[in-house]
Amino acid sequence: MTTEIHATAAASGANATERFRENKKATASSSQERVNLLASRIVKAINDTVLEEKVTYDEYNAFKAWLIEVGEDGEWPLFLDVWVEHSVEQVANENREGTKGSIEGPYYVPDSPRLQSPATLPMRENEQGTPLLFQGRITDLAGQPLPGATVEIWHADDEGFYSQFAPGLPEWNLRGAVVADGNGYYQINTMQPAPYQIPTDGSCGQLIAAAGWHAWRPAHLHLKVSAPGHQLITSQLYFQGDEHVSDDIASAVKPELVLDPTPRADGRGREVTYDFVLDPE
Repeated sequence: MTTEIHATAAASGANATERFRENKKATASSSQERVNLLASRIVKAINDTVLEEKVTYDEYNAFKAWLIEVGEDGEWPLFLDVWVEHSVEQVANENREGTKGSIEGPYYVPDSPRLQSPATLPMRENEQGTPLLFQGRITDLAGQPLPGATVEIWHADDEGFYSQFAPGLPEWNLRGAVVADGNGYYQINTMQPAPYQIPTDGSCGQLIAAAGWHAWRPAHLHLKVSAPGHQLITSQLYFQGDEHVSDDIASAVKPELVLDPTPRADGRGREVTYDFVLDPE
């Protein structure tokens, strides 16, 4: 039987590439002048590195071969989301006054089950890990509640795997879109996710090994929070005490996004409160 434990970088990469093509359908609206500027700067940066570091033909050919492998493995979404997206996110959200954003990453899937708060995310009957009550309130910049706001949430399981990107997991495991109540409050019952390594058996793993880097991401919840008339915020929330909060391979952690859950009074796992503040459109 195929299980999540046997997930491979190639399979995850292929899924991520397919999802990107299905969901984004991104087309650049930039002018020819803008494309010329950006492309020229990127090419110049590469050439400057070659000249300054005196790159050899052996190194150049190894780099070329690696680029080809990234494409063949379907790992461009993983590579870009891990090492580049945090800078794009910083630019995109630099003028926000409300909740801080973070990267989306390669494992988002739209149209997850819509649930009313209080909600329990879809999960297996014997889902492993520590139960987590994740709750809070969604308001505008003035502190006024946003009734009917939606908290879209997805995260890895206790083994560090995402549904629809690893075999053996139910389609919507630990994914949902939770609608807040009339006062903007939401309550979500789930399981606390585990830290995980990004896939290392493919081309991104080759780069990590060659450079002597680690492959770990701290445990995190993925969120997209929205309300009519307000800007959607995409973010991630992390957990105090995780050893990789300080050296996330994706460079996506911000101090404002670190949670500190406490034991629940009924002894059933942990709970944490986090309020979202949305900017107007």
